[in-house]
Amino acid sequence: MVSFLLSLIALVLGYIIYGRFVERVMGPDDRVTPAISKADGLDFVALPSWKVFMIQFLNIAGTGPIFGAIMGAKFGPASYLWIIFGCIFAGAVHDYLTGMLSMRNGGAGLPELVGIYLGRRAKAVALVFTVVLLLMVGTVFVYSPAEILGGIRGDKMMWVVLIFVYYIIATMLPIDKIIGKIYPFFAFSLLFMGAALMVVLLMRWPAIPEIWSHCYNMGAATEPQSWTDQIFPCLFITIACGAISGFHATQTPIMARCVKDERMGRPLFYGAMITEGVVALIWAAVSSWFFYDSPTPGYATIAAATGGFHTSAAAVVNLVCSDWLGSFGALLAILGVVAAPITSGDTTFRSSRLIVAEWLKLDQRPIPKRMIICMPMFAVSILILYWQIENPDGFNIIWQYFGFANQSLATFALWTITAYMVKEGKTYWVTLVPALFMTCVCTTYLFISRQTFFLPPIIAYSLGGACTAAAAIWFALWRTAYPSNPSNPSTPQ
Repeated sequence: MVSFLLSLIALVLGYIIYGRFVERVMGPDDRVTPAISKADGLDFVALPSWKVFMIQFLNIAGTGPIFGAIMGAKFGPASYLWIIFGCIFAGAVHDYLTGMLSMRNGGAGLPELVGIYLGRRAKAVALVFTVVLLLMVGTVFVYSPAEILGGIRGDKMMWVVLIFVYYIIATMLPIDKIIGKIYPFFAFSLLFMGAALMVVLLMRWPAIPEIWSHCYNMGAATEPQSWTDQIFPCLFITIACGAISGFHATQTPIMARCVKDERMGRPLFYGAMITEGVVALIWAAVSSWFFYDSPTPGYATIAAATGGFHTSAAAVVNLVCSDWLGSFGALLAILGVVAAPITSGDTTFRSSRLIVAEWLKLDQRPIPKRMIICMPMFAVSILILYWQIENPDGFNIIWQYFGFANQSLATFALWTITAYMVKEGKTYWVTLVPALFMTCVCTTYLFISRQTFFLPPIIAYSLGGACTAAAAIWFALWRTAYPSNPSNPSTPQ
């Protein structure tokens, strides 16, 4: 518990100290934001700051900081370190600067930003990565809540249809009609669930593993046949939301179109990511207690109920909330594992519509032009969903590929922001360092993962290191073409 409390304090201090430093680097001012200059009553709508924060938090969070922390529990308290350092120095920086960059480019989405700062070829790759990633996320977030709801009442396929109908309506309507009204409530529910679990943790003060004594892959020690993942890079892929996630770079521009003042960027974007890190940290501690130190229900009960906790994070949420918080906790669990993915799914499809519209230069105010994009998008999602239903392990397969694509997209975003920093003469190392680190994570995972090349660790690490070194050399050569911009004397150099 000492490690947990120190980690919690570190996240708060990270927002106060490092968040303010990054804000100074970016230099927000009083320029007119796209929410005002491009107001259209559909996607560019100025919203109150508290509402933007709640929607942004739910957009980027969903079940990510919960499911990722549960699946990452096998790595023990090493997950705390990734959540702390990943969130403060990578994820929150990634989200804040993506939001600011979007605002300064008229509310542009990630592929458009990549094209502006990295070129047309990089934009094409980012566009494919982004749309494929969003379709996978949207499809997964149809099936998993439908499966849970079908077990409570009604037929699973009935819920699939109803959720799809909701997605179509929410994707097509102005952002303040549905999303702006119901998202704050569900965001509050997610925050309340995390706060309630933290109170129980503090009251029980369990003897969970500490960083200084258990900083290794604990799952490998207890079930060597099941837990063969290398802590590097697999921890950094498993826990994405709560540390850094490329999915956030697709969602943040949605809210960048609704912010009235640039100077609210740090609390809205950096702050929302730190908040998500706190939620992930709470679930990492709770999972650690349930899997390693709790006599009841403990690992054996959860494993029996879920077939191993790495295969059904939703079942773990239900068991944890019901056991610790009673019937009210069960209700919170339903909100967490049903409402949260549904609300993430609708903004996922909305983001897809905006990104494709931006690429095709289609005005989205006429309803028929929204339909032109939405109908093919939903048709592809239905095909993916059909494949997922026909394959018993479909969810896990899609989620594994999503994890790699997600962190790869984060790497794209970090390199894009780094290019912007260099061209504007700003302190570019704040994104260069995490960009190089995530390049190493993604390339190493590509070589070591069972789903891809599955090379021996020594070879995979060598190739990942070589790719990272090549990226560093490429950047150094490119950097020489852009000397520091003397027109920004107030920016730290």
